[in-house]
Amino acid sequence: MTRVRRGYIARKRRKKIRLFGSTFRGAHSRLTRTIAQQKIRALVSAHRDRDRQKRDFRRLWITRINAEIREIGVYYNYSKFIHDLHKRQLLLNRKILAQIAIGKRNSFYRIYNEIIKKEDWKESPKMI
Repeated sequence: MTRVRRGYIARKRRKKIRLFGSTFRGAHSRLTRTIAQQKIRALVSAHRDRDRQKRDFRRLWITRINAEIREIGVYYNYSKFIHDLHKRQLLLNRKILAQIAIGKRNSFYRIYNEIIKKEDWKESPKMI
C-alpha cells in the first residue's frame, strides 16, 4: 500500500491560528492548543472591553464637565447644568461639551452664562 501524505488542510488551519497568536508571549505563541485557547480569551476580552471603553469615556467626559462647571459657579454642578441644557433644548452631547471645556474655555463660559442668564430671567417673574 502506498503512503498517503496528509495534513495540508490541517497545516493551513494551524498556520492561521499561529498567525493570530504571533504577538503572544511564550508557549501562547508556539503551541497550537494553547494559541487556540488564548485566542478565545483575547476575543472575549476585546468584546468586553469595547463596551467598557464606552462607559469609561462617558465617565471621563462627565468628570471634566463637572470640574469646569464647579470652577465657574460655586453652587452649580453637573446635574443642574445638564438639566438646564435640556430645558433650553441645546443639543450638545457630553463628548463635545468636554472638548469645549478643555480646549475652548471662553466658549464654555458663554454657554454657561447663556443658560444662567435665561434661567434667572425665567425665575424672576415668579418671585414678584
